[in-house]
Amino acid sequence: MGISIWQLAIVLLIVLMLFGSKRLRNLGGDLGAAIKGFRTASKDEDNSLEDKGR
Repeated sequence: MGISIWQLAIVLLIVLMLFGSKRLRNLGGDLGAAIKGFRTASKDEDNSLEDKGR
């Protein structure tokens, strides 16, 4: 008993009506930047640990 495509479409439509397309676009951009920053920090930490191990 999963979520059907119609239920998902209705939820997405309600979210779009509540927040508006511009605000959702900004939220998506902010989320993408946060994920990119997290990945960069993870790589930097891994590189730092490798340098200390040598």
